[in-house]
Amino acid sequence: MADLTFVAIITAKVIVIFLAVMIGVAYSTWLERKLLGHIQHRMGPTYVGPFGLLQPLADGLKLLFKEDLVLSRAERTIHAIAPLIAFVPGFLAFAVVPIGEPIELFGYTIPLTISDLNIGILFILATTSLGVYGIALGGWASGSKYSLLGGIRSSAQMISYEVSYGLALVPIVMMAGTFSLKEIVAQQASVWDWYVFKNPVAFLIFWICAIAETNRSPFDMAEAESELVGGYLTEYSSMRFSMFFIGEYANMLTAAAVVVTIFFGGWNGPFWPGPWWLVAKVIFFMAMYIWIRATFPRVRYDQLMELGWKVFFPIALLNVLVTGIVMYLW
Repeated sequence: MADLTFVAIITAKVIVIFLAVMIGVAYSTWLERKLLGHIQHRMGPTYVGPFGLLQPLADGLKLLFKEDLVLSRAERTIHAIAPLIAFVPGFLAFAVVPIGEPIELFGYTIPLTISDLNIGILFILATTSLGVYGIALGGWASGSKYSLLGGIRSSAQMISYEVSYGLALVPIVMMAGTFSLKEIVAQQASVWDWYVFKNPVAFLIFWICAIAETNRSPFDMAEAESELVGGYLTEYSSMRFSMFFIGEYANMLTAAAVVVTIFFGGWNGPFWPGPWWLVAKVIFFMAMYIWIRATFPRVRYDQLMELGWKVFFPIALLNVLVTGIVMYLW
């Protein structure tokens, strides 16, 4: 009976977090269009629902009824699977992100995370890096040169930042003495204990690499509408097209939640800790994504490669060395 209760609680948590991420994805598109509208002196969504709040639902219905086209020369099986490969990793990472302190419900103590893995950071690095396979395979399987170039660019992009992305977290693991995200949040109970103040270099490298990981501007070389029509997405339509975008926005939410959890105290705030602090901080970083898109021009992939290997990699390596020396002398 106890096992059935455990399975029911885990299932309920998976459903709640999946729905929360899906709603977050839908209203991230609304937030992006609204903020970009203000930044570029446009209106943004206004017609569908009050303040355009029903626009994400209208967009979803429109895509659902669009014709699903596939080129005759496409590799149909891989073409169909690729959106799923890009879609799933963003949701997987949320399995180890702690949402808040445990709550008491019907006589049970329920942790507000699906699984408190003692290798939580490694799990996130492993799952978030899988999304590039969906993009590369989708570009190759489409049977289009534009799509293939988009997929190749995505692979080159990953090679540029992936080492620095993981290396940026090494000093935090050294200081925290654990890979568990729950324990890292517990160590940041006070604002002055947030790791962004203890190691701002690690935060800057990780955040910039996280933007590249999610293929967002100025690192959106895989799509590059002005050069590659739509990159790896050129030959996709209907729900397969939308699954790539759902995966992209889910990855953005994941990256924002991971940055908040590791560097900004997770659900801890200046007063009354709770899940609303996590939500507020994630919304702030989603707004940062949108501001960066509206502000910075796209870089070339050779410029990103130079940034990743000649700037971020030596700085991240030096940061590990300096952190080790300071910990030894402290």
